[in-house]
Amino acid sequence: MDERLRFQYDREADILHINKRAPYPEQESEELGDEVVARLNPKTREIETLEVLFFSTRLLRDHYFDLPVSADLRLVADN
Repeated sequence: MDERLRFQYDREADILHINKRAPYPEQESEELGDEVVARLNPKTREIETLEVLFFSTRLLRDHYFDLPVSADLRLVADN
């Protein structure tokens, strides 16, 4: 599994996608509140993708926003 975080902004839908891996049909969805959706591994329940809805309007409201998840961020070695 690719452990790098990939950020993709869908301007038309106004959604920021934060992907730990590419989305796939079997992922389960869970609303985390504050218009953030997590896509979960169906076996481990690990968050693999986050979708931040109405992303551009969040930027207009505040300088920052909190995601309701914890993270263990590390540098990934280039291959």
